[in-house]
Amino acid sequence: MAYVYDPTNIFARILRGEIPNNTVLETDHTLAFRDIQPQAPDHILVIPKGPYVCLDHFAFEASDAELLDFIRTSGEVCRMLGIRPGEAGGGYRAISNAGENGAQEVPHYHLHILAGRPLGRMLNPA
Repeated sequence: MAYVYDPTNIFARILRGEIPNNTVLETDHTLAFRDIQPQAPDHILVIPKGPYVCLDHFAFEASDAELLDFIRTSGEVCRMLGIRPGEAGGGYRAISNAGENGAQEVPHYHLHILAGRPLGRMLNPA
């Protein structure tokens, strides 16, 4: 499958510094920032700095350094916020949407980390 990355998407523009963000953590390969329309008290978006459309695109084409950095940065965000299970934050949900059926709104791979309140079931049984 050939992935087509749109360099005009909002996350690409954030990475180029054209749009401000509320940065939580930045590394060589990853940026984590607060969502501007939070769905929970803590709603962080974690994005790779490379041009990846979705999880499988990132998984197949990112370098080992990018993959490791993304995962470690995601974990560090959870540690920084104190939301890991067993901590006062009581846990979190990590979501990545892909494509039309997955309700992906921005065509740049991103992980939502949501916490700070009970989140309920993710999907209702069909």
